[in-house]
Amino acid sequence: MLARMFSQDGAMMPSDQDESGAYLIDRSAHYFEPIINYLRHGQLIVDPNISLEGVLEEAKFYGLESLVGQLEAQIMQNNQSLDNQPLTRRDVIKALIQTSHITEIRFQGVNLAGADLRKLDFRNINFKYACMQRCNLSHANLTYCCLERTDLAYANLECAQLISVKGLCANMEGANLRGCNFEDPSGLRTNLEGVNLKGACLESSNMAAVNLRVANLKNANMKNCNLRSAVLAGADLERCNLSGSDLQEANLRGANLKDAELTLMVTPLHMAQAIR
Repeated sequence: MLARMFSQDGAMMPSDQDESGAYLIDRSAHYFEPIINYLRHGQLIVDPNISLEGVLEEAKFYGLESLVGQLEAQIMQNNQSLDNQPLTRRDVIKALIQTSHITEIRFQGVNLAGADLRKLDFRNINFKYACMQRCNLSHANLTYCCLERTDLAYANLECAQLISVKGLCANMEGANLRGCNFEDPSGLRTNLEGVNLKGACLESSNMAAVNLRVANLKNANMKNCNLRSAVLAGADLERCNLSGSDLQEANLRGANLKDAELTLMVTPLHMAQAIR
């Protein structure tokens, strides 16, 4: 387009000249600067304060197809990068406020890594496959939530309500679950079957009737926990600290209790609980 505008045959003269001999092209000079620089040295350089979409429209106007392709690829890459950014506390609160209480909220597969979600009410929300690594969920209400295969590694869930959550195969390695409540007064079991709680802190938590079948509890701190009627069959409790815990009627059949700390227990551990 520029070549045709200023060709010697004058087929597409852009405009009349002013007194200094300059031509007026009725387009944005702001977006034209990256284009003229590209024509000078062949490199696309766009300052952060300049819209790529604006430069793209100018490149299309001037027929610079090679530049159009570069700009479209850069815009797509930037959009993908924004999509991968974790949601913030403000984003989550906005979603909670704008959604009717009769509508199911789904954060399935959402990136919430590192978000500050303290004291929020997440009852009945679906977090399946969500990335919640290092989230602060202390004192949050996660009652009846779906946490299936959710990544909660090193998250802080201190004193959270986890009544009847569905946490099948969730990753909670190194998480802080001190003082959490898992017991549902209605009798529904919290399902944490196959969960990874390696190195997690569950001290003083109410875990009555929780299903922890084949869970990984290596090096976990479970001191002074209420584990009455809990299912720990096949669980890996190697080097787990269970001192002071109540394991009355708990199912420990097939569990690995190698080097587990079992002192000061509220109720004695019977062999029938631990042997098939």
